Amino acid sequence: MKAGRQGRNLTGNGGQTLVEFAACSIVAVMLLLGVVEFGRMVLAYATINNAARVGLRFAMVHGSNNVAATSDVQAIVNNYLGAAAIDTSSTTTTVSYPGNSLGCAAGSKSPGCPVEVQVSYPYQTMVSYYPIHVTLSSQTEGVITF
Repeated sequence: MKAGRQGRNLTGNGGQTLVEFAACSIVAVMLLLGVVEFGRMVLAYATINNAARVGLRFAMVHGSNNVAATSDVQAIVNNYLGAAAIDTSSTTTTVSYPGNSLGCAAGSKSPGCPVEVQVSYPYQTMVSYYPIHVTLSSQTEGVITF
């Protein structure tokens, strides 16, 4: 009988398991952070898209009777984005009244004339491991109704 070998497993696989677990866990954590980061980016894009629609709605409704200044539309957009925890200091909101061929001159705020709102935001990642430098933007166009 061999003394000393009965209660132990001496095959030497303990270190290999540790190395495999470390390699798999690093890949799993990187994948998980990538999924979270992509989800944050989609959420920020949807929020910017909705903020542009809210600003457009305000500009459409406050046309000729209660003229909405560009700063008013920008304030509405920034209030919407601020509630969604997006840094409004780096957001750019552009409001324009382009006019059309149906008798609306550029800059006209009369009913039936078009208005455009564009919102852009330079997206910043939560984790610096993923160097994503993308500007999320949304542009909406509508017609002044009142």
